[in-house]
Amino acid sequence: MAMCAVSPRSFLNIFCLFLQLFTVVNTEENIRNYPSTAFGDTNVTNNTTDTYTITKPTEFEWTTSHTNIEEPAEPLPASGRLFPPVLNVDSMCPCDEHRDVCDINCCCDKDCNEEVALFTDCSVRTVSGNKQLCSYDVASYTLGRTTDGYSELQSSVRKEISYDIFCIQSQYRVEGLSHLTPALPTDTNFDSLFKQFTSFIFGLEENSGKTSAVDLQTSPEYKYGDLLVTAQESGQRGVFRLPAPGVTADCVDTNPAAFLKDQSNTCSRRVVLNQACSTLPAFSMDTYTNIRLFAGKNNDAAVAPEVLSVILQSIDGTLTELTISGGENLSPTLLNPDLCTNVVLKVTYVMKYNPAGEIVKVAVSLVLGFVREAELPLKQDFQIAFVQDGEDMAVRYSGNPGYVVGLPLVSGTKTADGIIRSINLRDSLSLLNSAGDQDCLQGPHQRSPVLFGLDLVSGCKLRLEDTSNCSLVSQMLLDILRGPNYPQYVASFGNSPLENALDWVQIKTNFIPGTAQSCSIPLSLHLEIEWTKYGSLVNAQPQIGSIKEVIQTNTTSLSLLSGGSNILSIRSSVAFIPVSANALPGFRAIPTINAKLPIDFFFPFV
Repeated sequence: MAMCAVSPRSFLNIFCLFLQLFTVVNTEENIRNYPSTAFGDTNVTNNTTDTYTITKPTEFEWTTSHTNIEEPAEPLPASGRLFPPVLNVDSMCPCDEHRDVCDINCCCDKDCNEEVALFTDCSVRTVSGNKQLCSYDVASYTLGRTTDGYSELQSSVRKEISYDIFCIQSQYRVEGLSHLTPALPTDTNFDSLFKQFTSFIFGLEENSGKTSAVDLQTSPEYKYGDLLVTAQESGQRGVFRLPAPGVTADCVDTNPAAFLKDQSNTCSRRVVLNQACSTLPAFSMDTYTNIRLFAGKNNDAAVAPEVLSVILQSIDGTLTELTISGGENLSPTLLNPDLCTNVVLKVTYVMKYNPAGEIVKVAVSLVLGFVREAELPLKQDFQIAFVQDGEDMAVRYSGNPGYVVGLPLVSGTKTADGIIRSINLRDSLSLLNSAGDQDCLQGPHQRSPVLFGLDLVSGCKLRLEDTSNCSLVSQMLLDILRGPNYPQYVASFGNSPLENALDWVQIKTNFIPGTAQSCSIPLSLHLEIEWTKYGSLVNAQPQIGSIKEVIQTNTTSLSLLSGGSNILSIRSSVAFIPVSANALPGFRAIPTINAKLPIDFFFPFV
């Protein structure tokens, strides 16, 4: 609204001001326009939409976070910097909502000069700085009365003291309560900033110089939590890093690996497949194998990882172990614009150390496979485990001694020499992993190991037209429900030794194979695992007492069980049943007095 240009204190001036007051009060949505500020070669104007109605006077606490800056989207400015925060409280005015216009009853509005005479009150009486400071400025605005009955503005700025025990005594930033002003992306520095914050630096030589001597401790041996030191070809030292998810699921390649701290990370990568297939270091197995670790922090001896196994995963999920002879080319290759092969899907490090805190051996296992453009973003798994010298590097336990909830059951097969345990989790006690439209008779079948303390229900679908050969289908379903290399025994404790057969519990079953005349098809496999708490109540250890396999077969025709459908659901499940007896309170027996008096105690009276 334009101001009425008339002589002061005239009737027409009074009429115009009251008309403006009527418009401001009845306006539900006002636009706050702050003066334009030089931003390099670009002018930036703050536009904020608020719902505001003049009410009783309010005390405002002004901080730098109240200023919203609208940055230009396109193009980037050629140069510039962020706005410095406003510190002078006498130049702040929360009620100044109109540019170059006097807002009625806004006593801090610099555009109000002659109009102040008609103000009835101050909508904002005080404007203060940051109250987190022990000493801050406060601007006060009040209205007085002249002899003619008009309003007169009285303003002042004073220091206020905060008696909060946690107040900020002093600050060294000239620009206010903020961190260092970040670099503003421009046309000239955008590429360098993008490379600084998004580059892949897992094991790169140029990043080894960023590791300061303070970060690498001076003690010769590794201690718990120390960063693992790598040797670069240039002779400099770096830090061994293992990719991990950050704030999002995207891989952060700067995650350091620490001594004796096992890690298991899953993260994803968003790439353009036809561009990153053969150029992105994260896809190549050489990135994870061509490294050298120092045996100790101040030890010149370097240990190179030994490739323990390389497993190739086909497009349909089939796993095949590759026999490494040294002449294979396992670099990522783009077969077509939508398919890349030999991409690293999983990396597992097993580091062997001695009691002196030195790395003596490093083994790495990799899974390579195909990646399609439609399957992006790509998920990668990274694991690292530490094993003391003298232990089997591949065998992992599930407790010490009792089982830990969430770790797989330790299973094996009994022989004349004791228990034989497979180091491959695929050969352990497992169940089908449910997937959409998973056919029971057609692979591949995804399986999940049975985890202690976690009940699970899964299954697959059986098509009735595939059950013409009953005996063949029955045996195939039984093998699929049990899994490959079905174990016979389960360890009672998480670290039961293989040579002690008494510490292993046999898996009992109720299944009796039928004959050709009485053929039946397994409909479900259920594992009932009874466990108890063994030992003292102070530190009771979970122990498996018994495990029973319950297989349910059909007693009627499959068409009746399916309810007229041509698909029948086959189920597998596991349930952990606690059978610990309740602890009973115990009391010590009341002590008895076993005192004998001498034979002449009552002499001479008796």
